[in-house]
Amino acid sequence: METGLAVRTLVALLIATLISFGGQVNAAPNDVAVWTPLKADRLVVLKGERRLVLMRGDRVMKVFRVALGRYPKGHKTREGDARTPEGTYKVDYRLDSDKSKFYRALHISYPNRADRERANRLGVDPGGQIMIHGLPTRWSAKDVGHPRLDWTQGCIALTNREMDQVWNMVDDGTTIEIHP
Repeated sequence: METGLAVRTLVALLIATLISFGGQVNAAPNDVAVWTPLKADRLVVLKGERRLVLMRGDRVMKVFRVALGRYPKGHKTREGDARTPEGTYKVDYRLDSDKSKFYRALHISYPNRADRERANRLGVDPGGQIMIHGLPTRWSAKDVGHPRLDWTQGCIALTNREMDQVWNMVDDGTTIEIHP
């Protein structure tokens, strides 16, 4: 009888430990419980602080230090201005390393309608291909000065290890808010 109690206690502690590490235990009828990590439902970029914050509801799940476009102040207005956009977008697709010049990339839905209208008024191309990505292939963080220097063409950059975490915690369709 003591062995059964010890086993139940051990199982309860294991489940509590998994939940405390940011995961949840899901079990469908007739399935063995499987641990799945929680997913962020919102990303917040604070450009002035060089931070990417992964959120779930009102809870901060993870904070990363990032590098931005070479000219980080101000909103992106045109292709080639090396600025990171500001506004609300979606993660609309992802590229693994074999399809990108960078270690994994999450595409951001820039330009949105307001961005296209602004560019049209200015008579310029708004650009695109803004991503959250890892380091360039065959380059190290030290090679590009990451994260001390803003080295991208308007993207939001992380180390490859950090990119793996974001990749696993963020689904396509997740909202991203980029603030000055």
